[in-house]
Amino acid sequence: MPREAIVPVLITVLVIVGACALILLGWRNLKARQANVPEPFEPFADKVDHEFSGMYVATTKYEDWLERIAVHDLGVRSNAQLQLGAAGLHLVRPGTRDLHVPWSAFEKVSRSSGMIGKFVEKNGLIVISWEKDGFAFDTGFRPRFAEDTPKIYQLLASHHRGAAEQETNK
Repeated sequence: MPREAIVPVLITVLVIVGACALILLGWRNLKARQANVPEPFEPFADKVDHEFSGMYVATTKYEDWLERIAVHDLGVRSNAQLQLGAAGLHLVRPGTRDLHVPWSAFEKVSRSSGMIGKFVEKNGLIVISWEKDGFAFDTGFRPRFAEDTPKIYQLLASHHRGAAEQETNK
């Protein structure tokens, strides 16, 4: 490496390291601000009736799809298997904590074209709204196969205590 290239390379490396440090600091501070967010439900026994492959997008505050929940591994995007059973729904996520929501905590289902960090075609995301300890959440799931989206929506809507929410395009 030519001697005159050393300084620009070192400056570039320092800028990259500084940017990564600031990102990690921001993520840590976000987690500290969300210390009051309750832990997700513990795993529970269930018989899986339906299973779908896809992507866990994120969990956000209810109807605030730009406010990602960072604590309890809820902000980590990952591949996932959505399992629907008699007792609730399960998002099985390799490499991070699974998410389990009993039907008693399930509030509603809707469809959208996006939420924080993920935007797709119209109504391509399934948004699952649920509640725990007075705190309401929205969790996004993107089915791997588009033809699964309406089926998942209908299956989830059948567990809603009232009528299913109308499809949205937020």
